[in-house]
Amino acid sequence: MTAARPASVAPTADVDPTATVGAGSRVWHLAQIRESAAVGTNCTIGRGAYVGPGVTLGDNCKLQNYALVYEPARLSDGVFIGPAAVLTNDVYPRAINPDGSLKSAEDWTSVGVTIGRGASIGARAVCIAPVTIGAWATVAAGAVVTKDVPDHAIVVGVPARQVGWVGEAGVPLEEVKNDIWLCPQSARQYRVSGGVLLGA
Repeated sequence: MTAARPASVAPTADVDPTATVGAGSRVWHLAQIRESAAVGTNCTIGRGAYVGPGVTLGDNCKLQNYALVYEPARLSDGVFIGPAAVLTNDVYPRAINPDGSLKSAEDWTSVGVTIGRGASIGARAVCIAPVTIGAWATVAAGAVVTKDVPDHAIVVGVPARQVGWVGEAGVPLEEVKNDIWLCPQSARQYRVSGGVLLGA
């Protein structure tokens, strides 16, 4: 059995000593991984990407260049975050309090974005916390997600709205008859029941 290769961290990356980066993961130039963040095995953290304090990434995740993942986000295995996508963490953002004093960590409560297994967030999309992106869902490039996204849903636009379904292969499904959907790549069939996509 082959031993897992160690994590690879570029010299210009900033990984806090309290963060963990799993075996086989790669952290590219100018990326920042903050204190107590946990990056799983075989992940890719692109150039200039940001992983906030205490954020957790599962195994086999990809954060593309300049993706910003703010605490306390939780990403399951196999999540893709496109270039310059943002996962926010503040419902009512302000730099100062009403009296003009600079806000500190004690002056607000961070809320996170949760992303299910295999989901993809397109380039420059914004997920407004607290939202949950379901497993295998796809958020289109440039979308602004303001409410939860079901498993396997495709959402587009500002604000994001569902326009279809997607399978595990990432290819939009085709409706072959009422409530029966087919993946054109894998030929797997699905059915929709009560607004939920299920295996056929």
